Amino acid sequence: MVFGAMTRCIMAKRKNKIPIRIGAEADGLREAGRIASECLQATGKLVVAGKTTREIDLAAADLIAQQGCVSAFLGYRNFPGNICISVNEEIVHGIGGDRVIQDGDVVKLDVGIVTPDGWVGDNAFSVPVGEISEDAADLLFATEESLAVAISHARAGELLSKLCSSVEEYVAQFNYTVVKEFVGHGVGKNLHEEPQVPNYWDPIEMRHRRFKNPRLQPGMVLAIEPMVNAGTADIKILDDDWTVETKDRALSSHFEHTVLVTEGDAEILTPRPRLMTERPQMTKNAGLSHDVAKIC
Repeated sequence: MVFGAMTRCIMAKRKNKIPIRIGAEADGLREAGRIASECLQATGKLVVAGKTTREIDLAAADLIAQQGCVSAFLGYRNFPGNICISVNEEIVHGIGGDRVIQDGDVVKLDVGIVTPDGWVGDNAFSVPVGEISEDAADLLFATEESLAVAISHARAGELLSKLCSSVEEYVAQFNYTVVKEFVGHGVGKNLHEEPQVPNYWDPIEMRHRRFKNPRLQPGMVLAIEPMVNAGTADIKILDDDWTVETKDRALSSHFEHTVLVTEGDAEILTPRPRLMTERPQMTKNAGLSHDVAKIC
């Protein structure tokens, strides 16, 4: 689950140090990330045309309970869902309901869990339902690839700003935009910890918002989550006070991993197969099916 503008203001006032997780704490987060990933992947397999988003949400709740865990999202600031499930023009924070999933939809699943020991696992991906358009497939590839690019900068000694700016720089070459009102975050025994991890970096704006720009250190745990729109970066929040959608109702995509900074390459705590390892061929009538994608 991503930070919103209100949360950013609250966190800016706290000025907490960024936690360093080593030893047993890192192991606790490894377990939480593994479980969160397994729950996300299992939920993704259930996303098919004809089901409602509420059915998917309730199924995810059962999967989380089977692991002996609880949802990290349910009740958080009164959020009513077990997971976030957002369809097409919905970016993040969608609530399971009566919306029926259709062939050709792109469904974004964001699953967070809390283990019995209190550690949080948080991850997300976008699921293509049946045959999706070539434009949708290209957006999904670019978003997931931007996540991989950002993770490559999650290295000890690197400034956080380099990681953040790499997302916007990557997707801009395809004329896509990043959502700026919502950001990634640290993860630990709280769903949202320092630092905040936006998908762009404007030095003046970040100073105004009191965003930290630390040099990354081994033991920092980051939830990196590009939210990328096919159209405008502008958003609107629906009447449920949670669901965020693109202002122009263009398609949006969302991918997230929680990673642990190490002395070398970042350790992905929420491992899963890639949706696509190569950019899809932009040929007429070429789409990407859920089966071909091999998300789970």
